[in-house]
Amino acid sequence: MLTRLFQRPNCLLNRRNRYQLLTTLLINLISISHGIGIGWLSPTLRKLQSDSPVSFEVKSEFEVSWVGSMLGMGSVTGNILIGSLLGRLGSKRCLLFIAIPHSCLWILVYFAQSVEYLYVGRLLAGICGGGMYIVHPIFLSEIADANIRGTFSAMVMLSVNAGVLIGYIMGTHLSYYSIPWIVLALPLCYLISVLLFIKESPMHLIRIGKNAEAERSFRYYKNIKDSDNIHDQNRAMEEFEDMKIALKKGNGLNENITLKDFCSRPALKAYGPAMVLLIANQFSGLFTMVNYMSDIFAKSGSKMDPDTCTIIIGAVQFMGTYVTTVLCDICGRKLLMLVSTAGVAISLTAFGFFTQYAQSHDVGEYSWVPLLLMSMDIFLGNIGLVGCFFVSLVEIFPVKIRAKAASMAIVICSSFVFVMLNIFPICMKEWGISATMWSCAGITAFSFVFFLIFLKETKGKSMLDD
Repeated sequence: MLTRLFQRPNCLLNRRNRYQLLTTLLINLISISHGIGIGWLSPTLRKLQSDSPVSFEVKSEFEVSWVGSMLGMGSVTGNILIGSLLGRLGSKRCLLFIAIPHSCLWILVYFAQSVEYLYVGRLLAGICGGGMYIVHPIFLSEIADANIRGTFSAMVMLSVNAGVLIGYIMGTHLSYYSIPWIVLALPLCYLISVLLFIKESPMHLIRIGKNAEAERSFRYYKNIKDSDNIHDQNRAMEEFEDMKIALKKGNGLNENITLKDFCSRPALKAYGPAMVLLIANQFSGLFTMVNYMSDIFAKSGSKMDPDTCTIIIGAVQFMGTYVTTVLCDICGRKLLMLVSTAGVAISLTAFGFFTQYAQSHDVGEYSWVPLLLMSMDIFLGNIGLVGCFFVSLVEIFPVKIRAKAASMAIVICSSFVFVMLNIFPICMKEWGISATMWSCAGITAFSFVFFLIFLKETKGKSMLDD
């Protein structure tokens, strides 16, 4: 029974897929570590605002907003930096590079003497994350078989969200100075793993003319041995030759891209849904709230421990992302987007009404309500707006400009991350938590209407179609 299961092409433990699975797990060590850096901030920021465990406090809303938002600024930098280096240096060197700024984050956290140390640390964390969101999906798409590529790509966000949950737990229960040295083990293991076990992708090696080395890489990732029967080896080499032919055609296609291609009718029709997708992804507040979750619960009127609520939300977020990996190719992107935007809009509206009511009434016996509403918001947000974001964004654009347009869209998304992380704590102070939640709900409700009318279903769409 198990032998027959392992022989299925889409089984991750199939003989052909094992090195692809190993590679995916190893490169996602940095994804988990990056997630820890995101989740750690939420409970730690509350500690730094009162009874600080270090020699300084983060008191003003200005300082709080900049500690949060420097991640977004770093993300833009990482997007542009790795995007420009990837074609020249290849995936393996870029994978090695992103571990350096991430390691520096935890060194700065440990030796922090003022809030400026945290500014720089969060900037470096953003550079790591921004680079990771560029190199990981591209590298995995180049080494993985088509029938398991979606699962491997989804593991990136699963790993980040697992790290966020771990970060919530560590930030709540461990001392400030013990966390950096524990987490530093992950980027160290990651660096060693990439150096020893990760080979450059065969596609990049073909592009730079190293065909013999590309063949060795291809055989490694497809687990093809010299001792295999000659029929399997010949079939694999036919795949390799087809890859070389397709890449030569693709390179010719990319060289001919002009400004006119960005103004074609399919391209112009894609910009509207893509921009609304970017706005909904960030201005729904889903990612921003992950960073400030403990503060949100502290101001919600709930009597439950904010840090405990935050840990529960981390688990809910992980489950939401997992559900996406199961449903994305079954239900389609549009349905999940509609369910997601409608659910987020309703949950945030209700959360706003509860916090407004809590300001003038005793809601002690209903302390579970904010946790329930925020759990609904995060779970439903992750099954569509977060989980389907990258795949929908890529599939929206026509084939000729897809790579460049998607890269520019990710840079814009990172810019929105910076804006939201910066203004969110200020909005909560100036407008109040209720109005802030209603604002996010209004934007998400508009996105629901737009997606209902204009978003096209792209499930099953060929990557060669416009």
